[in-house]
Amino acid sequence: MKRLENILGFIGILLVLFLGKTLLKTDMLFFRLLIGIGLGYTLMRAYTGFAGSVNRAYNTGSTQLMRTMTFMFFITALLTTAFLFKKDPTSYNLWINPINLGLILGGLFFGFGMSFSSCCASGVLTDLVTGLPRAFVTLIFFSLGVFLGFPMQRTASWIRRSWVSTEVGKQLSGGVFLPDLFKWDGFEGYLGALVLTGLFCSVVSYFAYNYERRRKQNNSFTGIPMEKIQQQSDNFDNKNYGFFSIENYNRLFVKPWTLKQGAIAISFIFVLLMGVTKAGWGASTPYGIWFGKLLMVFGVPVETVSSFTKMSPSVFELPFFEHPITVQNVGIIFGTMFYLLTAGRLKEAFMEEMHITTKEVLLFALGGITMGLGTRFANGCNVGALYTPIANFSLSGWVFLIFMVLGGVLGNVLAKKFNSSEATSSTSSNA
Repeated sequence: MKRLENILGFIGILLVLFLGKTLLKTDMLFFRLLIGIGLGYTLMRAYTGFAGSVNRAYNTGSTQLMRTMTFMFFITALLTTAFLFKKDPTSYNLWINPINLGLILGGLFFGFGMSFSSCCASGVLTDLVTGLPRAFVTLIFFSLGVFLGFPMQRTASWIRRSWVSTEVGKQLSGGVFLPDLFKWDGFEGYLGALVLTGLFCSVVSYFAYNYERRRKQNNSFTGIPMEKIQQQSDNFDNKNYGFFSIENYNRLFVKPWTLKQGAIAISFIFVLLMGVTKAGWGASTPYGIWFGKLLMVFGVPVETVSSFTKMSPSVFELPFFEHPITVQNVGIIFGTMFYLLTAGRLKEAFMEEMHITTKEVLLFALGGITMGLGTRFANGCNVGALYTPIANFSLSGWVFLIFMVLGGVLGNVLAKKFNSSEATSSTSSNA
């Protein structure tokens, strides 16, 4: 079966590339497909995701993923400087998001939802391959949440207006652009912004490291089995090297990447995306558009959908594969599948979470709709309100991180109590 999956994986790669190049309307859409495939492949092969940074820490004590993400934040910001230094920052679509009540509530809502659905805006796409029932329910209600949040995002002052802004921030979305705070540093503010970003990353890593240390000291640390596998040395000896050997195939296509390798790969993909499109990584807005299209399939007029969302009818009338972020999101699904197929793990991974209970469906629905609403309040998801803003030197990304973690902790506490009560009731009914 593994050999068959391997073959199907390479056939699938060639087929998707051929069809993408042939059928997608523009070269830019094809580029978006390639970016999505790269992101999906990396997220899956490095077994990483933004939701895991909080969920893993709370449930197992491991903060390795969270610390790795701060490394990724700094590397990406450093690389992004190459585009912005000596350039007009307003010529890029930088996500300098407003700092306001919407950002705070959005972070809390999003973190809360992550804990119940065990995924996030990008993770729900990879999980469609590895946890279809959970991810499918989450995606439906995530899309509903985004759709319901559209009119508030478009009109509410507590989402649109920033409490504090800087010079460049006012020209963009109204938030704080960190280089504006350090115009005196001799490098247009980017040296000071990088130092401050590094300081923020160090503070988060310090607290994460000490939290993990305390969990180990009180024997509540369980760790992540996959993280241990990722840290195992390669033990490669070129004396026995054979290009077409099974050992070399495993090194090239099967062995999981470390979290740090994944972080570096995502950083470079992000920078490539920004260099070509002049914008960062977003994922969640199309979910609301998909929900609107679904309503139209069931007979709801586009004028009604447009009137409710306060968005142009053309947004919902645009063909599915002509929306750039939609194509990129589909690419993430394909990238996930390509890794699992070439690694011979697709069937195993796909079957792992096929059975869910009715109560789990309700919890995943709750997680999905709160995440969806959270993205509209915060003007983005874990990539649109966290990663991209931090990489773009927006203070809003760090504010979102704080409240996303708080929401994640709250959600995990409630989820743990719910699961404990379920286990107690099950024991009582079986007694």
